Amino acid sequence: MCLELSRRDRHQLDELLSGGLQPVRTVLRALALRQMDDGQSTPAVGVSLGLSAKAVWQIAKRYQQGGLDRALFDGARPGKAPALDQEQRQRIIAVACSPPPEGRARWTVRLLTEEAIRRKLVPRVGRETIRVLLESHDLKPWREKMWWCAGMNRRGVEDEGALRGRNSEPPGPEFCIGRCEVTSEA
Repeated sequence: MCLELSRRDRHQLDELLSGGLQPVRTVLRALALRQMDDGQSTPAVGVSLGLSAKAVWQIAKRYQQGGLDRALFDGARPGKAPALDQEQRQRIIAVACSPPPEGRARWTVRLLTEEAIRRKLVPRVGRETIRVLLESHDLKPWREKMWWCAGMNRRGVEDEGALRGRNSEPPGPEFCIGRCEVTSEA
């Protein structure tokens, strides 16, 4: 395949190749373009760089169709959609930060998964999804004793005013995990 680079593209390739650390894939593609610009054949470029003739031909084709950036760099890949949206994540975190069910000392990943489905926060979700979500927020409810932060004084006793202020709605983001700094004294 015959390939002729523009002066600007040659200059960009030279800067890329002399400019420090680059991914190997990008450097190989840049070298392939430079060698094809020098008049070498596709199979010869492939042999000298350790690439197949087809790979070199595809680099040249991408350059002709989309320019230098298209030839050197991979396009964005779509990837899998996240299992939980932002609202679902927040609600599950709120449940994890709430007191555990009656008869339990703390939440487990399995309990959280069952509770999220029971409360219809999500139609279905796997335990690993919940575990990764908790880990990304540095929460380990199965390892730490949890309590309601709002309304605790420094001795860990709930203030009477906070008890009166609670309502029967499901726990929200006012719940947290770990130790809280509260300024009120009982």
